Amino acid sequence: MVRTMLRTACAGLALATAAWGAFAQGPQAAGYPTRTVKLLVASAAASSPDAIARMLAGRLTAAWNQPVVIENVPGLGGITGTERGVRQPADGYTLILSTSAGISVGPSIMEKMPYDPAKDLEPVSMVMQLPNLLVVHPSVPAKNLQELIAYVKAHPGKLRYGHPGSGTTPHLSAVLLNQSAGLVMEGIPYKASSQMTTDLLAGHYEVLFHNSSVVLPHAQAGAARIMGITSAERTPALPEVPTVAEAGKLPGFAVSAWWGLYAPAGTPPEIVAKVSADVAAALAHPDLKSWVEKQGGTVGGGTPQALRAFQTAETVKWRDIIKAANIKAE
Repeated sequence: MVRTMLRTACAGLALATAAWGAFAQGPQAAGYPTRTVKLLVASAAASSPDAIARMLAGRLTAAWNQPVVIENVPGLGGITGTERGVRQPADGYTLILSTSAGISVGPSIMEKMPYDPAKDLEPVSMVMQLPNLLVVHPSVPAKNLQELIAYVKAHPGKLRYGHPGSGTTPHLSAVLLNQSAGLVMEGIPYKASSQMTTDLLAGHYEVLFHNSSVVLPHAQAGAARIMGITSAERTPALPEVPTVAEAGKLPGFAVSAWWGLYAPAGTPPEIVAKVSADVAAALAHPDLKSWVEKQGGTVGGGTPQALRAFQTAETVKWRDIIKAANIKAE
């Protein structure tokens, strides 16, 4: 029976994918693009979103035989660049790589957003999700997450965590751990994530959630101890590292930074469908997929409808967590 259900589901998915591809070839998408496409990246150059955007732009340039040029517009966790994007013509020649903060977190921590993520943007495709590793300084007398939780409960307020600002995934990961496990740990905000990492290694504070590409080498050198990863499932790059949910017996605990591709609201749906299909093909390329997985991340490539449903769920999730912790934009 299970196999029959799986065959039925797969057949349904194949039909949906075929229908989506056919829709993408509609009259408004025929011949698109005929000139340069601008990809606004709402993050700084040399960041993980910038790296994946440049690889994606290269693949799309080859597929479309038209240049896809990058414009980095960092600021406010992705809000500044996303705002610029929503003000552009809705003709398919401006695409926006926005952030989880700019889409699902910002509405809950800012008094007034300069745009409405649900109304001013057309979802195109998920691009990438990147979880954090939870690490502690070696001075912490805990060998695993359950021991860490027990230690913090026995010494409330003693341990501190670093984070690079309100609403960032390192910050929200720690807030969610406090709420989920009933812990009391104080946050220390940093303006520069490099200094945040340096201070953990020096023992100036004890707990950190951060990208695996940053903290893994230090953990491998014995300068930090890994407690878990914030993804919903173990990642192929680090199969031996348990999720925070399983290591801490915290069902449902999952946090990832994510970057989605969007277009200004009103972009013709057939163009959105074509871009989404072409992005999925680009993200499936082995070199690009391998790069994402080496970062400990998960490659995207879903439909616009899937991205919209995901961002809605994320918005609701963080709204409740942020409200409970009374987090405000800095």
